[in-house]
Amino acid sequence: MAGHSKWANTKHRKAAVDAKRGKIFSRLSKDITMAAKAGGGDPDANAKLRTLLLKARAANMPADNIDRAVKKGTGELPGVVYEEFVYEGYAPHGVAVVVEVTTDNKNRAASEIRSTFTKRGGNLAGANAVAFMFNRCGQFLIAKDQTDEEKLMDIALEAGAEDIKVEEEGFEVLAPITEYDSVSQALADAGIEVASSELAYLPETLTPISDPAEAKSIMTLVEALDDLDDVQNVFHNADFADGILDEE
Repeated sequence: MAGHSKWANTKHRKAAVDAKRGKIFSRLSKDITMAAKAGGGDPDANAKLRTLLLKARAANMPADNIDRAVKKGTGELPGVVYEEFVYEGYAPHGVAVVVEVTTDNKNRAASEIRSTFTKRGGNLAGANAVAFMFNRCGQFLIAKDQTDEEKLMDIALEAGAEDIKVEEEGFEVLAPITEYDSVSQALADAGIEVASSELAYLPETLTPISDPAEAKSIMTLVEALDDLDDVQNVFHNADFADGILDEE
């Protein structure tokens, strides 16, 4: 969490992902399929699917890919059966890590994640080993040119959000998991474009990191995990000093 800034952390993580366009399409495809399977293929009646379709279009994901992902979820097209899992562990220097996985082969995913932790100086831990250090909630990041604080508070809090934080780059809206869809819908109805929205693990207990070499070793593991085909998201509780991730 660079300088405690959710924006800085998210931008750094997403910049690495966006550089691998195929990876982000694969992630979106899995998420869309899972959302359509859980809530149906009509975005008007499935807020999670609607949010994901907006993400996919913003990422310039081809329409055919989007359509196939939805139809795999609804059963109109044959597709693999995905399962979702969460793995927990430690990066170097005691940093807690939570890894979200969507896979059609749990054994392969577990083996690859364990190997990645081991090879890069971390270690895989058991369930609930680090999850208690994080708050599982909906997170929305909104640029300041999209709205003002008063309007955003009226819309988001009315829809069920629990907190709104103002940062230099924009607003961060936090919502309970149960209210994620309603907040997403309210923002969309108000015409407020969201820079990032996800069900996130946000750290409540932070591990300060001020040494560039330590930061590099942590991010080497995080990015290696992020590169795995079955991994959807990687969250950690490193609190990087300002600018440290920009150092060579």
